[in-house]
Amino acid sequence: MTQPPVDPLADALGRVVLRGGDGLEPLDPDRSEQHLAIVERAAAAERVGRDLLRQAVSAARGSGHSWAAIGGVLGLSRQAVQQRFGGDDDPDEGPEYRWLGPVTAIDEMPELELAGRRGWRTVGAGMLKHRMMRTATQWEHRRVVWRQPAGSYETDGWIVAVRAFPWLYLVRDLGTPPER
Repeated sequence: MTQPPVDPLADALGRVVLRGGDGLEPLDPDRSEQHLAIVERAAAAERVGRDLLRQAVSAARGSGHSWAAIGGVLGLSRQAVQQRFGGDDDPDEGPEYRWLGPVTAIDEMPELELAGRRGWRTVGAGMLKHRMMRTATQWEHRRVVWRQPAGSYETDGWIVAVRAFPWLYLVRDLGTPPER
């Protein structure tokens, strides 16, 4: 009988769930009193995975990939993937908030730079758009590939504004009045 191939992602997730790391204590499956903690951590990994999938789909759309292409990767129809990931309606929160978009991975940084000079900072992201909040100062925006813990970018005044896998969007208050 042949063994199924080892899934490296499943192996890595299993190690994180059991061994911890980055502030997580190791868990021992030989200790029955830790089994509920293992279930809790595995459930947290599942929630994070679902959120990463949603963010990855949003990034793929922002890079120009069709619903059909994304559905093909996920084993879903175009309609199913669009219904599952396409809705992004938020209620209006007043004049100090607005959506910037549509933007793609190609043109979003120049748009965010312009908005930042006018006193807007990103506070959220959706499919091909950024949720912006008006402030009394100019903001610098930066997009980085999420290769290290998000908190490690919080140097030199950077704030993690949005986690949009595979990217992190950072903002920094420039402390100057916005341009008109």
